[in-house]
Amino acid sequence: MNAVSVSSSTFAGSLSRSTPAVKIAAVVLGSLFVAAASQIVVPFFPVPMTMQTFAVLVIGLTFGWRFAALTLATYLVEGAAGLPVFNAGGSILTLIAKPATAGYLVGFLASAVVTGALAQRFGKGLVGTLAAALVGDVVIFACGLAFLSVLFGTEKAIAVGLLPFLPGEALKIALAVAVARGACRFNRA
Repeated sequence: MNAVSVSSSTFAGSLSRSTPAVKIAAVVLGSLFVAAASQIVVPFFPVPMTMQTFAVLVIGLTFGWRFAALTLATYLVEGAAGLPVFNAGGSILTLIAKPATAGYLVGFLASAVVTGALAQRFGKGLVGTLAAALVGDVVIFACGLAFLSVLFGTEKAIAVGLLPFLPGEALKIALAVAVARGACRFNRA
């Protein structure tokens, strides 16, 4: 297999064959990666732009669906336990006070599963990896917008929870695909 057709799930295969300690470390480090990405913020209202979607896509593209699901579930449990892993050092208490981002958090878990599954099945080339990331991003925003629509109505949810994010999301998708493909090439070396 040449470098152009390296599977985005090559790393996922290596991870699945790793020792339990390596698997646990990958899940915990992945959850910390998402937590760190949540601290990189461009303030928008009612939902800030963060690098979390980038981190979720990278994890989905590289970890495969099972480990990506475990990683994002770990991240959400950390926040539910009161650890300051959400945006601006927030936890579950933040979501109770400002619930606008709750749908996106649910979308992170769903996206990790979908992105991981698609990358494992179709991520052998650039187009498959890009498609997996794009679908994963759509899943995040579908969940986020569904929740925002309940709070603000559909029209306003799209205006404040999707449209301002589109240019940044295009960049984050491209960056996630580049990182995932690079990580898989590195893993094969």
